[in-house]
Amino acid sequence: MGYNLAHLSARFGSVLDCQRALEFLAFFNCLEPWSVDSSGRYTYTHFQAKLASFISLEMTMARSIALKAVSTDLWSLNQSRSLSLPKAQTVRALSTTMSPPSKAVVYEHHGPPDSVTRMVELSPVEVKENQVCVKMLAAPINPSDINRIEGVYPVRPQVPAVGGYEGVGEVYSVGSAVKGLWPGDLVIPSPPSSGTWQTYVVKDHDTWHKISKDSPIAYAATITVNPLTALRMLEDFTTLRAGDSIVQNGATSIVGQCVIQLARYRGIHSINIIRDRAGSDEVKEKLKALGADEVFTESQLEVKNVKSLLSNIPEPALGLNCVGGNAASLVLKFLSQEGTMVTYGGMSKKPITVPTSPFIFKDLSLRGFWLQKWLGADKAKECRDMVDYLLRLAQEGKLKYEMELVPFDNFHSALDKALGKHGSQPKQVIKF
Repeated sequence: MGYNLAHLSARFGSVLDCQRALEFLAFFNCLEPWSVDSSGRYTYTHFQAKLASFISLEMTMARSIALKAVSTDLWSLNQSRSLSLPKAQTVRALSTTMSPPSKAVVYEHHGPPDSVTRMVELSPVEVKENQVCVKMLAAPINPSDINRIEGVYPVRPQVPAVGGYEGVGEVYSVGSAVKGLWPGDLVIPSPPSSGTWQTYVVKDHDTWHKISKDSPIAYAATITVNPLTALRMLEDFTTLRAGDSIVQNGATSIVGQCVIQLARYRGIHSINIIRDRAGSDEVKEKLKALGADEVFTESQLEVKNVKSLLSNIPEPALGLNCVGGNAASLVLKFLSQEGTMVTYGGMSKKPITVPTSPFIFKDLSLRGFWLQKWLGADKAKECRDMVDYLLRLAQEGKLKYEMELVPFDNFHSALDKALGKHGSQPKQVIKF
C-alpha cells in the first residue's frame, strides 16, 4: 500500500513541497530503492539508519514534511516487501542528523603548544534535537588559548581537548527542536566556548549567537575576548566622561588598540606606554593614527615628574596594566588622586610593585579584571548586546586592528608566530 502526491499534499502542503520531500530523502540516500506503481503511488522497501545534514532552508522544509508524513502513518510499507525493523526504530533512524567529518587541532596532555598539538580527523557526531552544527569560518590564536594548552590557565577543558575559544562560523544543520537558527546563518559562540579550532563544531543551540551576515569575518572571529575586555574595563571601574583621560601599557596589543579607539570614540584622551624596541617611532605613528593622544616608550618615562610630559591632558583616573613589573609602575606614576589601576594580564611575568608614598597619600586602588569571570556572572544577553555594538563599530571602520589570516593547514606556522618565535606579529587568525 502507498500514497500518491495528491494524498500527501492534501495534508501537508503543495504537490511541489511533497515532491521536494521525497526527492530530499532519496537524494541523501535515506530511503532505497524508490519505486512507483502503475497508479502513481510511491512505495519503498528499505530504510537506512542515516540521514545526512540538510544544507538549505528549502531542504529543512522538505525534511519536516517527510518526517511528519512518516510519523502520522501516511506512508506505509509495501506489503510485498515488508521491513524487519519496528516502525519506532525506523522513525528514530530517519530523525538522526550527523555532522560531517571534522579536521581539528587537539592536544592530549598539557605542555608546550608547538609540541603537544596535532591535527587529526574526527568522526561525524550526532546533532541532537537541541543542538546546532556549525561550519567554522575563522578562529584566532589568543594568548589565553596558549595558556590553556600549557595547563596554566585557571579554567581549561579536560584533556584530550580541541583548542580554541572563540571564532565565527556558518550554521550547517540544526536539530529538530531548534528555533531561530537556520542553515546559512552567521554565528559566534557567545559567551565563548572551547573547541573552535575544528572545521565543524556541534554544540547546544543556546551557545550560538546569530550576527549580521554583513559582519567582517575576521572581526567576528575575534570580537569577544579582546575588544569586549577593552570595553568592560572602560566602563566598569570608574565613571569616565568626555575630556577625561586614561593611561595604559601594552598599547600595541589588540586590547590596547581597542582601548585607544573606544576611548577616542567617547571623547576620552589616552596616554599610551610601549616598550623600547627598534621601529618604536613607526609604532607611535600607527597608534596615533588610531586615535592615541600620547605615546611614550618606557625609557622616556624615567623622569621624576611624568606629568610634565603631558600638555593639556588631565591626570588619568584610570590606568590599565597587562605587562606588570616596571611597566605597571609607570602606569601608577600617571594616576590622579584616588585613581585606579586595573590589571588584566602579566606579559612580563614580573610582579607589580607599588611605591609606598603614592599608594598611601594618593589613595590609589588596584583592581583585577578577568573576562571569563565577568561572563560567568549570568551576562550572556549583555555580552551579546555588546558584541553587536562592537561589530557595528568594526563594520563602520571605527574599530580596527591588524590581523593575519592563515589557512588551517598552516596552523603550526601561525602558532609559531603567536608564540613569538618570529618577533612581533599581527594577531593570527585561522581561516577554515
